[in-house]
Amino acid sequence: MNNKKQAQIEKKIENIKNKIRELKPMRPGKITTQYKDKKTKTGAYLQINYTYKMKSITEYLRPQFEEQIQKEIESFNEFKNLSQSLIDLSLELSKLKIKNKIEDLP
Repeated sequence: MNNKKQAQIEKKIENIKNKIRELKPMRPGKITTQYKDKKTKTGAYLQINYTYKMKSITEYLRPQFEEQIQKEIESFNEFKNLSQSLIDLSLELSKLKIKNKIEDLP
């Protein structure tokens, strides 16, 4: 039973690694619309905000690049989700291997 479960976890880990390899260019952040006049909501412009190396960064974003940057942000978020799943499965696999070794002891 434990060997079957171990094989299932290892297969899931391999699938996640393959998905990570297929990811397109990525970047962290969130795109927001800002206004020069907040009361009348005129003078709209785009910004991208993110934290990198423990520093908060804000950059202006030209509208023609919004779609490209949004795809990169989505790719980054997918990477974070896959990475977390990989860590979760790796911990589960490690605990299972240790449990198997303990059960094999005389």
